[in-house]
Amino acid sequence: MILQPLIDLVQICALHGVSEAVLSPGSRCAPLTIAFARHPRIHTRTIADERSAAYIALGLAQEAIRHSLLQKPSAEARPAPVVLVCTSGTAALNYAPAVAEAYYQQVPLLVLTADRPPEWIDQQDGQAIRQNQLYGLHAKAAYTLPADYEHPDATWHIERVVNEALIAASTAPYGPVHINVPIREPFYPSQGEEMHFRQGVKHLRPYHTRRTVPKEAWIDLMDIWEETERILVVAGQMPHNPRLIEALAHLMADYQIPVVADTTANLQELPDVIRHHDLFLANVDTQTIKALKPELLVTMGQSLLSKPLKQFLRQAAPSQHWHIQEGFPVPDPFRSLSHWIPMDAEDFFVQLFADLDFRHLLETEHDDPAGYAAAWQQYEKQAMRPLFGQLRHQPTPLHEAWVVGNLIGLLPQNTLLHAANSMAVRYLNLWGIPAGRGIIISANRGTSGIDGCTSTAVGAALANPDLPVVLITGDVAFFYDSNGLWHNYLPKNLRILLLNNQGGGIFRIIPGSRSQPELDEYFETRQQARAQGIAQTFGLDYQAVSQADMLSEALDWLLASATPTARLLEVSVDSSANAAAFVQFKQEATPGFLLRNEDRSETQQ
Repeated sequence: MILQPLIDLVQICALHGVSEAVLSPGSRCAPLTIAFARHPRIHTRTIADERSAAYIALGLAQEAIRHSLLQKPSAEARPAPVVLVCTSGTAALNYAPAVAEAYYQQVPLLVLTADRPPEWIDQQDGQAIRQNQLYGLHAKAAYTLPADYEHPDATWHIERVVNEALIAASTAPYGPVHINVPIREPFYPSQGEEMHFRQGVKHLRPYHTRRTVPKEAWIDLMDIWEETERILVVAGQMPHNPRLIEALAHLMADYQIPVVADTTANLQELPDVIRHHDLFLANVDTQTIKALKPELLVTMGQSLLSKPLKQFLRQAAPSQHWHIQEGFPVPDPFRSLSHWIPMDAEDFFVQLFADLDFRHLLETEHDDPAGYAAAWQQYEKQAMRPLFGQLRHQPTPLHEAWVVGNLIGLLPQNTLLHAANSMAVRYLNLWGIPAGRGIIISANRGTSGIDGCTSTAVGAALANPDLPVVLITGDVAFFYDSNGLWHNYLPKNLRILLLNNQGGGIFRIIPGSRSQPELDEYFETRQQARAQGIAQTFGLDYQAVSQADMLSEALDWLLASATPTARLLEVSVDSSANAAAFVQFKQEATPGFLLRNEDRSETQQ
């Protein structure tokens, strides 16, 4: 028996531009699974592990955002959500980590969880849990469909809810939306029964508009900007946006405004962007704070990765702090927020530059803040010279920061570079990504969990089969999410660099945990696992290295293009030696260390 309202649900998804659905097997969700699988305009994949499935959908949806930003400027260039479908019970709970990540990264997902009819909840029936509002405040919106379709209002209700859910997910700020779908038996169509996707199904067409600031408020902001000499722009995690980069480049070139950006901000193509702040803002002194303290701080994007940058901005609190963000909740991480600007960052800086240019056409002269920008550039150059000097010497023993630095130098053009949480993403932020290579960075820094890093990279690789996708990961994150490789869609363009230090090596670097007698067993959780068996099980080409003189050839092998399958390079390091080498490496690469060791710095330049 075909349940037409659920077929119509799928048709509405297609009308809203949905082209990707990630399904997990089960009986209760069979009507939805069959309808998505049979729809001619929706590409479906089956992933058995729901946690991995949700993160793969997250990776696909991240790429949908990036692709939409490459289109011409238009309020209609909105990414369609990626759909998730699972059966009832704990299957739906396994979506929760990725749903939370999508919420904080502002990524559009439509989560469809099949459910038992409401009268059977709490009645000792199998796979029956309380699924209404299952994801709580981590879903942008949540709905429950009716279990019975006899009354005509039920069809209207379902069509209205599905339209609302799709619009909510793809309206900025984007986010995950949950629809709980109670389904009665029978689940499967009769043999030979045809499925019809109705053309007259309700399709609510949204007309998105770009948000602006009222004219009077904009004039006030412009006056503050013009009266302020020390202006600093700071960018947190964002998708790559070429038009935003262009607008910021004009601002920096014409008005000498320094821009500080974490690696995850994807502003590496911006000329003179400050990217090595992790080094020169570590343990800042009074002189540094005085030289770099802003009067006006303008922030955009999501969370900052750099702890030194966050601490500096709290110590050097500006007189005013503007945050650019389209929707709630509005963060105040530096305890200095004075203005919330509910605009898209691209629109804000395009309009700002145009209005500044117009104002200055009417003026004979204006203040030159180049001295403030020059101070930031001086610290940036101090940090860069010794940092890259480190690559000229093979370390003994091998350590992870050096491995990542070498990988960055060899990455092909237009690589999509994913970094797992814990140390991998921090190594990227330490090095920064060079301009002119078209490298795009992704990391799950919404919740900063390790649970789906491999799966998210798989999703990105599936969305971009013609681009190299490289994942840098640690052993704990890799083994935790190894089911991200357990499916029939392993992309050939996926490359994994696994840094295996036999545990959570970050706990040997964190001052508090490294001094505790429980370090080995309860924090680092030492293990002896190797990835060769996983590579063989899931069909990846595999190599392993443990010596510095073997690394260059192994990286060339890893990054080779047009291979018949995905590749995994496992680099083994000793955890204790790696932690000690990293601490020394970072000390030697900081400007403060150079000032104390002038002779050494001369040999490294």
